[in-house]
Amino acid sequence: MLANDILRKIRYSLDLKDKEMIKIFLGGQAEMDHATLRNLLKKEDDPDFELCSYPLLNSFFDGLILYYRGPAQNAVHQAPTAEITNNVILRKIRIALSYQDTDILKILELAGTSVSKSELSAFFRKPDHRHFKKCGDQWLRHFLHGLALYKKKPTRKETVSIQGNVWLRKKK
Repeated sequence: MLANDILRKIRYSLDLKDKEMIKIFLGGQAEMDHATLRNLLKKEDDPDFELCSYPLLNSFFDGLILYYRGPAQNAVHQAPTAEITNNVILRKIRIALSYQDTDILKILELAGTSVSKSELSAFFRKPDHRHFKKCGDQWLRHFLHGLALYKKKPTRKETVSIQGNVWLRKKK
């Protein structure tokens, strides 16, 4: 899965504006201006499309944690890793949004995927653990799709029905 796709889906799911995204990148120690951000968010067939590197994506997720949780009080500064896997992305989103296992299970259920709690915990284990499970692109896609549905769920003042995996809103 392209890092640009992940950025676009996170932006949509969390309803982030350009200024907020730039602030998140700066919090993750990455230089970002408005023009570069717009090029990163464009589709692949656009002539101004710019490929997002994985270290830049890692900086974005580090900044996302700072944006939502604030700086750690007894933080030990760790050097950013060049490699970011789908497991690391899931873990960083979980940390940033303070999600528990039940929240992630609800998100995956909204996306039409069922997984047990033990299978889910395998994604968050260390890679050298014997029960570690690599998170594939399809699992990450399901999670990001479910996150968009979870974050954009309707308010109580609306009549709601779910058809397929899409929330339909009807004003009263």
